[in-house]
Amino acid sequence: MADIDLKREHGLGLSAARKAADKMAEDLGRKFSLVGSWAGDTLHFDRPGVAGTLALTDKDLHLSVKLGFLLKAMRGPIERAVQEELDSLFAKQGGPAKKPASPKPAPSPKKASGARKKGG
Repeated sequence: MADIDLKREHGLGLSAARKAADKMAEDLGRKFSLVGSWAGDTLHFDRPGVAGTLALTDKDLHLSVKLGFLLKAMRGPIERAVQEELDSLFAKQGGPAKKPASPKPAPSPKKASGARKKGG
């Protein structure tokens, strides 16, 4: 089972999506020392402690990453970095990328606003 599993729609078409994936692999390769290679429309990447794939179609992508034991502790920062790359490089044409919905904060309880009358 993947530690990071992201699916996104894009409006780039397959050729532009592949160029964006190459750019993403280059950027994340610098940050995390990843090495990648293409097999068809799937980019396979790895380094000690990380292995994954980025599968592309003309309409969407599926990123699956398996982290080694030591890197599982860094899952949050790694996933945020990957999502930022996806947001910037795979944004649908004509609008910003859709970000995962975050839960809205619960409304705070209201305090009673009336003054109490002293008994007399």
